[in-house]
Amino acid sequence: MNEKTDQQPPAGSPLPAAVRAGARMRHWLRALSDTDRARPADGGPLRPYELEAARRAGVPATRLDLFAHFLGEDGLRTLWSLLDSGRYEVTLPEEAALLTVAWLVRAGDDDAAEELVAQLRPFADRLPLTPRPADVPAPPADAVRRRSAAEASIALGLRKPNPAVEAQREALSVWRPFEDELLAHRLRADSEGHGAQWRADGAALLERYADLAARHTRCTGHLDPKSNPAILRRALAEAVAGRPADPRLAGLLRHAVTSMVAKRGRPGSPEHTRLREVQAAQAARPAHHELAALARHRLCAPDADRAAPGAGRLEGPVTAEEAARTSLPAGTALPPAVRALLAGIRPTDVTALLAQAAVPSAEVLAELVPQLATTHTARGYADEPLRTLLAATHRSGAARSTVNHWWTPARHARTGTAPWVRAVAAHGPDPVAQARLTLRAVGELAVEAFPGAGIPDRLVGTLSSLAQLAQLPVRFLSMPLANSFSGAVNPDLYPAVHNAADLLRGTPYERYYGIDYAALRERAAAQDAVALMDLCAGRAGLPQHRRTGQGGRRDTPLAHDAAVQEQARVLTTFNMATLVREVGIEPSSGWDGLARGAFTAARRRSATPKRTACAWRQLVFHLSLCGADEQAAVLVWIDAELARLPQAAARLAPALARLRLAATSSGTRPSPRACRP
Repeated sequence: MNEKTDQQPPAGSPLPAAVRAGARMRHWLRALSDTDRARPADGGPLRPYELEAARRAGVPATRLDLFAHFLGEDGLRTLWSLLDSGRYEVTLPEEAALLTVAWLVRAGDDDAAEELVAQLRPFADRLPLTPRPADVPAPPADAVRRRSAAEASIALGLRKPNPAVEAQREALSVWRPFEDELLAHRLRADSEGHGAQWRADGAALLERYADLAARHTRCTGHLDPKSNPAILRRALAEAVAGRPADPRLAGLLRHAVTSMVAKRGRPGSPEHTRLREVQAAQAARPAHHELAALARHRLCAPDADRAAPGAGRLEGPVTAEEAARTSLPAGTALPPAVRALLAGIRPTDVTALLAQAAVPSAEVLAELVPQLATTHTARGYADEPLRTLLAATHRSGAARSTVNHWWTPARHARTGTAPWVRAVAAHGPDPVAQARLTLRAVGELAVEAFPGAGIPDRLVGTLSSLAQLAQLPVRFLSMPLANSFSGAVNPDLYPAVHNAADLLRGTPYERYYGIDYAALRERAAAQDAVALMDLCAGRAGLPQHRRTGQGGRRDTPLAHDAAVQEQARVLTTFNMATLVREVGIEPSSGWDGLARGAFTAARRRSATPKRTACAWRQLVFHLSLCGADEQAAVLVWIDAELARLPQAAARLAPALARLRLAATSSGTRPSPRACRP
């Protein structure tokens, strides 16, 4: 954008503040437009909420008049009300600008407010600076959500009719009542005989069967010639045709009638009626895919992403209005799986999600962590309205991106250079110090939430990004271990080995896995990738021909082998030692508490061998950071747990014996010597 001023400053004079302010604003807009091609340079036509704001204020429907209004007394009162209630949303970063001006005025920082207004004024006629109102408050800075409304809508749209459930529904609503009619008609013959009316009714039943069989094809049991209903139909067809049943068919008919009456009672009897009423009620229940479609329709609301916790608007039962529109019974509750999907779009504290078991794995937690990283700067502000405003500003890019995968340090830094964010920087914490606090908090959260899972691969990128913002020379090891094209070993392997060797030398971890950390550290110091990979291959038990390939040559690098990568995880602890030494994590539950949690994960019957091995490795790591008394207490606790779990005890006995030997051998408790950032 090229913005012209009314007059140019005379030669040799200092550049006016307004010109400098306009230059900073143009620089920020240029950087923003370079990364958001779909964004109109002039802001586009007025949005409906801007037109409504102009109508309420009684000013012409132009952005410049709205800008002037919000700088007046009445406009500032409106902005202060929005700040206190939080009932606004920021989908574009500039929608937070006027709210920031209002906060600065209320905080008494008139100089910063005037400077920000000077930067905004040249662009007030084109940018949508008017705050966008919302029906519910903006989520706090520490809130996360499992999925966006769009993602939940896609998941609900994938729910299709369950063939087994629909077949059961057809059986209960169509075929069981028809079988009752067949049986009742046959029982009438005992008292009425095969008269003309009886045969006419029988012919009508056979015609109905043909029609039902053509329209309802989910159930096939009625096609079995040996089934009781098939025998009744065959005997009825003979009687309607005026032919007597042969002795074999007559015997089958008597057996079919006797068994059907003995099983459910005579049609119309009290016990038979109660059974059919229960089955009819079951068949009348709405299908899950129908309720999922209703829930998906609810997500079409503009503010579905910000549904207030506990409001029940999304997860509540079918309303009378919805029942009239969809024919679903009013008051029907949504299935638990659908309610869980809808609850996942509500912003809430991550610890609450963990307590509700809404985060089932470390991998899912890793998807949520970028949201915490997005607002980490905002959480350092003491004033709650300002904290909420800045969190909404930093989240603004997520409205046009996938909720869990859009954040990068570059995006965060670009938002931080927005003039309104810089205007309140003096009222907040040091961003570098705040990034370090967030890095440590994220590391502790990942370790404590799932003590038997370690650090998931997808979390490594976020940790590295936070370390970059924290200006820490911390390098986290990521997979794959080697470059897919060049075959070069990941250089982050060497500092990971250094941290593991310095932390775990002389500990049960070193003894349990038979590692010589002193020699391993020397290889890492020399950056001898060949020796390290050969060591991992030997520990993995790879035969020589798999290490060197046929004729002494390998077609693929050794580091691509899955067994070699697993041994690299064992040697380096895959970033656990880095978190302890470089980041300085201190779990609130203590390392002994994490050891107990890791053992609980390892002894689960549902755990796969791979997950069991990972959990056991975390157990050995956590135990190695405990004192001698804590180690003994954990081993006693493990014995008590296995005493009531004989199958797990038999499965884990060899590994436990080896762990006990490693823990009771000579060695000293390690000193983490974590470098406090």
